[in-house]
Amino acid sequence: MYKNGVKRCLDFLLSLCGIIVLSPVLLTLCILVRVKLGSPVLFRQERPGRNEKIFTLCKFRTMTDKRDENGNLLPDEVRLTKFGKLLRSTSLDELPELFNILKGDMSIIGPRPLLVRYLPWYKEEERHRHDVRPGLTGLAQVNGRNALGWEDRFAFDLEYVKHCSFGMDLKIIIMTVGKVLKRSGTLSGAEQTVEDFDVYRKKQQEGIHAKDSLV
Repeated sequence: MYKNGVKRCLDFLLSLCGIIVLSPVLLTLCILVRVKLGSPVLFRQERPGRNEKIFTLCKFRTMTDKRDENGNLLPDEVRLTKFGKLLRSTSLDELPELFNILKGDMSIIGPRPLLVRYLPWYKEEERHRHDVRPGLTGLAQVNGRNALGWEDRFAFDLEYVKHCSFGMDLKIIIMTVGKVLKRSGTLSGAEQTVEDFDVYRKKQQEGIHAKDSLV
């Protein structure tokens, strides 16, 4: 009952209250991002949601559009400014996702929505992370966030899907507040962008094939 009805009602009410209460913060961040990083203020990207239904996720942008002499975007670690790092470390860049929650694309608590191009690389069991709506924060985020390896991250996601409850969600919210205040569980600098999952899984599969060929 909690997964199918109560959770969605709480998501709607809490995201609506969050948008109203944080509207001065949202407006201020819009202005700062526009001045420091340029336009557009929001970063939009398609992500898979519940049952792998694609939706458009919105975040505050954290990188510039700096390019080389050939017009190609510079590496992420070069385009990620001090202001962008601050937004990420404090999770302020995630605030526009409150509108995704209000619409029903996301939940306050759930597995983080990853890239669409990762879908073909999931193992069958890992696909169950999409049995629930993706979240603004989740069990993996309070247990290491992007400092976790992919296998550990998915293990936490699947644990959440199997044991989702009001008590678990409340615990994750409390832990998230603590993590944000301490700015813990994140990577910084050039490490801010971790290895893409499809690259990781491809290397993993190539390693397995290499071992098989030696047998």
